[in-house]
Amino acid sequence: MRYRPLFAIAFCLWVPAELRAQTNADSAAVVATALDYIEGWYEGDSTRMARALHPDLVKRIVRQGSLQQMGKGDLVRMTANKGPGADVDLADRISDPDIFGNAATVRVDADQWVDFLQLSKVDGHWVIVNVLWEMRSR
Repeated sequence: MRYRPLFAIAFCLWVPAELRAQTNADSAAVVATALDYIEGWYEGDSTRMARALHPDLVKRIVRQGSLQQMGKGDLVRMTANKGPGADVDLADRISDPDIFGNAATVRVDADQWVDFLQLSKVDGHWVIVNVLWEMRSR
């Protein structure tokens, strides 16, 4: 029985760091997905928006103590219906990604709100699975 903790420690040390580490390729892919999301919104490009989102995505905001949410279909539809918007350079409004394995987070600072994106690597591609957002004060 006393060998189990030693085995667990040895196994954790044996797992290659590359399997857990953040790579430049993953960082670039996460930022590209975040750009598809936010530039897709500003450009009214529902194809880019759809490409960035997991089918089961949920975007949430808490307003007056109540949780409001929308799914992928809602976001894609809203993007298509709004049409092209302002031509805004958003690349510098995306934080450096924080990645561990197949999970990542990134912050997007839009003009009127802030999005906190949670992404996952699914079938080799990064997609947004959750968004928690908040409006900026007016």
